[in-house]
Amino acid sequence: MKNQTYRMTMLFDFYGELLTERQKEFFDLYYNEDLSLSEIAENNGISRQGVRDVIVRAEGIMQEVEDKTGLIRRFLAMQGHLDQILEAAGEIKTINYRQYEDPTIDACLSRIGDAVAALRE
Repeated sequence: MKNQTYRMTMLFDFYGELLTERQKEFFDLYYNEDLSLSEIAENNGISRQGVRDVIVRAEGIMQEVEDKTGLIRRFLAMQGHLDQILEAAGEIKTINYRQYEDPTIDACLSRIGDAVAALRE
């Protein structure tokens, strides 16, 4: 994946509900709100190391589930395939416009676009 923060936020999006409320809160503050470990510790009355331990544990839990399920890996692969489908549909639309002007083909391409958009939600 692109970088550590992106990878962690993807893990959180997919597996955040597996964490305790405290793990979710600290993880969100650290990765999404960009608070430092010291800021989180000060706001919660615990040590910086305590905050780090909670976040590292949360990262480990989510990474372990990803290692077992591969949901994020498959999701990212699917996104690439959806891009290819849209690209091919665009090429077909161009050919249809230049050569055939068939409204049935346009309607099918519109359905393909709608299906891809629904899968991305």
